[in-house]
Amino acid sequence: MTLGKEDGPQRDPRQDPSFDPVGESKRLLRAIRTATLATLTESGAPFATLTAIATDHDGTPILLLSRLAHHTGNLERDGRCSLLLAQGGRGDPMAHPRLTLVAKAARTQAPSARARFLARNPKAQLYADFPDFSFWRAEIEAVHLNGGFARAADFGPAQLLADIGGAEALIAAEADILGHMNADHADALALYAEKLAGAKPGKWQASGIDPEGLDLVCSDLTARVAFPKIIRTPAESRQVLVDLARLARGA
Repeated sequence: MTLGKEDGPQRDPRQDPSFDPVGESKRLLRAIRTATLATLTESGAPFATLTAIATDHDGTPILLLSRLAHHTGNLERDGRCSLLLAQGGRGDPMAHPRLTLVAKAARTQAPSARARFLARNPKAQLYADFPDFSFWRAEIEAVHLNGGFARAADFGPAQLLADIGGAEALIAAEADILGHMNADHADALALYAEKLAGAKPGKWQASGIDPEGLDLVCSDLTARVAFPKIIRTPAESRQVLVDLARLARGA
């Protein structure tokens, strides 16, 4: 199936109406930090590897790849690729949700790509500046969600990605917002992670903010807190973070 930018989720009408495929896909995209990357070899055969992943403000996947890796050579010849983001957990792995993205990857030198990737994957700072490494953006072309038994949907990128139009001030202030939250409101970040995202207790830090939510990291753990409404400005971010702290304290 070829999905256009305006296509909505294609789902089985027999599914539970409470199942939110777009919301679940957004959560998986933002909360998972490693993905299976499938590229095409010179002969056209599929080649799958594991890679760290982050997301740009709109949700576009960001990768940090070495020219020494086979998958980077594949992408240099043909940017077509696929990413599988699978949620782990106890029990049958086939019962856990996973998100498949069809994409086209290209190098990027955007400072925001570097900043957001390293905030999400701080250990990568050890090698990010090696001459053979470069950052890539994987522009999403189609989305498939397998949310577990009888929970599947297909749709285009417009439903998955965040609209960042009008959010220029928020994006410009991201480093200041994150620095302030991490320095002065570690208790609130822990509440967000544990009470609102269902994550384990720990020393949580904010790694990214966008119009739709807040990304959190704690060592090798990650969490995503979705905002109850779209925000566009630093002032709106302050208000929603205060409101979420109150909500978490009462949870």
